[in-house]
Amino acid sequence: MSLTGTPFFLATIALAVVTVLLPLLLWSRLRGPALVRGTLRLMMVVLAQASAVLSVFVMVNNSNGLYDSWADLLGTGQHIVAAPDLGRDGLGDHKRRANEARVVQDFSPAHDARMGRGVRVTRLSGRVSGVRGEVYVWLPPQYNQPAFQNRRFPVVELLGGFPGSAKAWFSGLRVQSQLEAGMRSGQIAPFILVEPRTNLLAGQDTGCANVPGVVDAESWLSVDVRQMVIDTFRAQRRAGGWAVAGYSAGAHCAVKMALAHPDRYRAAVGLSGYNDPAAERVSLTGGDPELRRVNNPLWILRHATVPPRVALYLSGRRNDGYRDGLALRRAAAPPTRVVVVEARGPHTIAVWKRQVPQVFRWLTAELSSLRGSGRSREAHPVDGGEPDRDGRVRRVESAVTTPS
Repeated sequence: MSLTGTPFFLATIALAVVTVLLPLLLWSRLRGPALVRGTLRLMMVVLAQASAVLSVFVMVNNSNGLYDSWADLLGTGQHIVAAPDLGRDGLGDHKRRANEARVVQDFSPAHDARMGRGVRVTRLSGRVSGVRGEVYVWLPPQYNQPAFQNRRFPVVELLGGFPGSAKAWFSGLRVQSQLEAGMRSGQIAPFILVEPRTNLLAGQDTGCANVPGVVDAESWLSVDVRQMVIDTFRAQRRAGGWAVAGYSAGAHCAVKMALAHPDRYRAAVGLSGYNDPAAERVSLTGGDPELRRVNNPLWILRHATVPPRVALYLSGRRNDGYRDGLALRRAAAPPTRVVVVEARGPHTIAVWKRQVPQVFRWLTAELSSLRGSGRSREAHPVDGGEPDRDGRVRRVESAVTTPS
């Protein structure tokens, strides 16, 4: 029975009801010595409490996209085939050749009602990273329209938190459900939305880093998944047509990857993220001084040979992403641009969900090559369109921003 399926959730509710009714019916009917009666009553109380906790856990897990399967929860999934040293660019010896076979994947419908309509899934074996995992894709309304049959579409790669499900942006943040109408009207660019698995190690956050001999998570996300999408769909190839967005641990990953690879991403969104990998208690990179240093987005920005041509949109509470965003903005020099937004609310899916429309309006200004109703342009980075061109801070509550 699926961990996230409706049958299991209903079964936990039924179990909780039964275990609560059981002591009410049997409490005074128990026979035998006092010790036996007391032990049985204690067991019934403990069972009722445990079943209630189980049903609450399943509800929270389904709402926040923490674990997709029993294997994720128990840490028994196997997602790493090999983890060679791939060098600074994360490519190793896998420089793409002109005659190299394309990475074309077969996709099937994602049979999960929580994700809404149109989401497809495949299981990808990364050529470069040695990682195996599922990748979910949603295509915009224009993708199959005759007027757009010769067009390539901009892409946003979506990253969840830790622990995190590869379904979270679709099932929890309802990203495509919030954006589809805006895409149809031309207010939001028709992005291809891609959400790959990021939970690769049992009980440990990879920090989306390459650690030889352990995991090549960065190459999985920025090389293997990216190339597969380009080969399988009519996706834009250049960095000007790609962005990466994440929340919590995924925000750290998104910002880090964009700053490290401006040749692959032109924009990044970080919701309630952090710079120091050690902010995540079980971070793979946070426990090693060298890995902690080189995987810090602030360090990457400060030590870049040339300021990366990347636009960043960072939001969070004062001690939950906002101050780290200000540090990045202070360190940025043109052509790097940083917008920092102060958000209100706890570190939860509900807060990030409210920001989705505003985030994608910003991304539309940064990356869109297909605007308006039926008009199209060739892909190139778009200057302007930020909430503030001078980077002034704005506060956001729900989905509305006002100048501070």
